[in-house]
This record gives sequence, structure tokens and C-alpha cells, in this order.
Amino acid sequence: MVIRVAASQLRDIPPLLGDGQGSYRIRVLGNSGSGKSTLSRQVASILNIPYLSLDELYWQPGWKPTPHDEFRDKIVAFMQTNKSNGWVIEGEYARKGAAVAQEHATDVIWLDPPLLLYFPRLLLRTVLRLVGLESSCSPGCPESVRDAFFSKSGILWWCLHQHRVVIERHSALMKIWGLGIGSKAPEEQKMRRLDGWGSEVTDWLQSVREMPKDI
Repeated sequence: MVIRVAASQLRDIPPLLGDGQGSYRIRVLGNSGSGKSTLSRQVASILNIPYLSLDELYWQPGWKPTPHDEFRDKIVAFMQTNKSNGWVIEGEYARKGAAVAQEHATDVIWLDPPLLLYFPRLLLRTVLRLVGLESSCSPGCPESVRDAFFSKSGILWWCLHQHRVVIERHSALMKIWGLGIGSKAPEEQKMRRLDGWGSEVTDWLQSVREMPKDI
């Protein structure tokens, strides 16, 4: 079941909470192709804070995965290095060690657009990568037609298979950390869901741009 929050419940809550001292540690979640990288780069640029792609951190050249302990240690090192300035970390990988980023984030943003919106976007991105017009998710990890279209480990099948899985996983997190609905105390609630056909994300980004810069 998808957890929904009425707009009235978030009316008096700023688009980003931060730590109250001007630092924002932002975790962006969502299925493959949901727009995590684009949104994360935009937020990092607006706030002038560093951005980390977990795809690039996890996948070594030749699609070699980083061992889980090493992966987690690299995430922790990035967070510690940028603790005072803030950071944006995007990508899933919770079972591979990335859940630590949720724990230390001041804000958790879940992108949950309709599959009919983002799957065609993912398909186009895949084609562009195959013909060399867009960079791969990690340096040295080119996609192939066989893997992309005919393998169950390929990004397109993975997206379709994970759509419902991701919704269930993050709905469970919303029950704990969701702004206005979570079981945590109000001061510990830090997760919001951005869905719809694009206007909600656009409006949220604009509200981030309009945040007072001295807070």
C-alpha cells in the first residue's frame, strides 16, 4: 500500500529540514530511471554542496561490484568529510551498505513517479547510452544490447521488476520517518514522497530555490 500525505499536512514544513544550522544532508531514493540523478544534481547545485552517485561508487570498471564493507566505508568517509557543509547522496543499495546514509541524513526524498512516465525515459536513456550519446552509470561500465534488452539483470527488466518492490520498501520507511505520518517523534520525521507526473517535483525544486539562504 502506497503511503500518501495530504498537502495540508506539509504546508508549514519547509522543503528541506536540514540540521537547523545551515547544513543539509540529503538522501534521494527511487527506482531506476525515476529521476534521482537529475534531481540530486539540481539540489546539490542549488545548495552548493557535494553530490555522490552510488552507482559510480559501487560499480568499478568492467561492472565489478565493490565489496559491501568497502562500499559502506566509502559512503561513511564521504559523509564525514562533508558533514559540516552537507551532501546529497542518491541511489538505492540499502542491502549493500547504503542504509547508513538514511540514518545520517537530515532529509530523505523518495521519487515515486508513475511507471508510465519514467520507464519510457529510461528506455530512451538506455538507447542513448548504447549509441554513445550519454555516459554510462559508472565509468568503464558500458551497456550492451544483449544485457539491456535480453537479460534479467539488465536495467530495463530490473526497473519493471523493482517498481512494486521499491514502492513497498519505501512505503515501509514512510511509516517510520514520513513527515506528518511517521511513527517517529515529529522532530525525527524526515522523509517525503514526490510523485505525480512532474509538477510536484518542479514545485518542490522551486521551493528549495526560494529557501532563505541564511538558514
